[in-house]
Amino acid sequence: MKIYLDVLFLLNFGFDFLLLLVVSIILRRNIRMTRIILGGLFGGISIFTLFIKMNSLELFILKIMISIIMIIITFSYKNIRYFLKNFAFLYSTSMIFGGFLYFLNVEFSYKQEGLVFYHNGLSINFIFLIILSPIILYIYIRQAMHLKNNFSNYYKVNLYFHDKIFHLNGFLDTGNQLKDPTTGKPIIIVNEKIIKEKPENYFLVPIKTIGEESMIKCIKIDEIEIIGIGSKKDVLLGLTKIKIQMEGIDCILQQSLLEG
Repeated sequence: MKIYLDVLFLLNFGFDFLLLLVVSIILRRNIRMTRIILGGLFGGISIFTLFIKMNSLELFILKIMISIIMIIITFSYKNIRYFLKNFAFLYSTSMIFGGFLYFLNVEFSYKQEGLVFYHNGLSINFIFLIILSPIILYIYIRQAMHLKNNFSNYYKVNLYFHDKIFHLNGFLDTGNQLKDPTTGKPIIIVNEKIIKEKPENYFLVPIKTIGEESMIKCIKIDEIEIIGIGSKKDVLLGLTKIKIQMEGIDCILQQSLLEG
């Protein structure tokens, strides 16, 4: 089989450039495009070291060293935490790309020669790189940014009510400023199917939402414990029939619960 070194170089440069670009976007690094290109070029040139005869351990160490140099070229070195975060995201992103290539190889029975998959002489890597990469990049970046932006707002919550403990997953909605206008107690929103309380124990609290005023059924709970934050009393539970449109979330927390 003929090996075209220029093709291997361009292929490797393309992947390394995309990987570094994704890391830069997700971690919001203020990096010039020239530095990303230089990091990709170093990664592309390093493909030629694979033709050097080495055992598995030596090859593994070499790949780690190449990754470290790529990261320093692209993002520079500020401190160990900054470096390790770049390193971890680079490898996690590369695993996703490598996983898709492996999937294509297994699914469509392409032949593999080293780092390149072939079918009738055509490298599937180029098809993947040119056509599928932008789509996969968009999906990956969007999901990663969503998790990165919202993960810090997820909390484990324990509600203590009538000698019962409800273990819930809570989400801090910074737009939730609901309070009882009379007592000033914050209101947590929970679907009434979770807290099955008798109707005679409800009381109505007037609330203001965008453009309208309404009433919400509330109950007084004994205590709320937000894991990692602390416990608070004097909190109302607002019961709603509307299902919370967030996967895995049981209650919407109020901003003031995390203050003080």
